[in-house]
Amino acid sequence: MAAAAQPLIQPNAQHQYEVGVDDLPLSCPMPQMQLWNSHPKVYLPIEASGWAKCPYCGAEYTLRR
Repeated sequence: MAAAAQPLIQPNAQHQYEVGVDDLPLSCPMPQMQLWNSHPKVYLPIEASGWAKCPYCGAEYTLRR
């Protein structure tokens, strides 16, 4: 049986996201987000500090260790 597809996340709908190491390299919008109504993809350096903020939409990402 094929795995059920996960519904896409609405981009720019939240202001804080918790991500894991499996989400690296981190980009905003993330691959699981709908892209048709979002800003250009930007990669965020989160590995060193454990926190990053998108310069386009202001979304804050925290790395779950």
